[in-house]
Amino acid sequence: MATFYATGKRKSAIAKVWLTPGSGEMTINGKTLDEWLGGHEALKMKVRLPLVLTKQLETLNVKATTLGGGYAAQADALKHGITKSLVAFEESFRAILKPEGLLTRDSRVVERKKPGKRKARRSPQFSKR
Repeated sequence: MATFYATGKRKSAIAKVWLTPGSGEMTINGKTLDEWLGGHEALKMKVRLPLVLTKQLETLNVKATTLGGGYAAQADALKHGITKSLVAFEESFRAILKPEGLLTRDSRVVERKKPGKRKARRSPQFSKR
């Protein structure tokens, strides 16, 4: 039985994903997807999107560990990791996933704070007198 591994990233969140042929079970950090994300239906749909597009939702088991960042960034990292491992599983899925923009790593991160500023770009309040 073959196992396919990939790492997905978003902001400071990392998701390690293993795909194995099976019945469609999803285990993230030892929990099911519903336990892990609770009532965040939009994020659950986002995580399942690569599997739905490739029609593999019922045929592959997903085992993943996530660390760093918040739950939304972890969900995006998980989506990226699932996409990369699907391409490793079947190269023809690339033609389905690439046009949807799922293979691209979202490289946006928080801008660093600069000296003399209150935040990254916010200046201190100006006082004329």
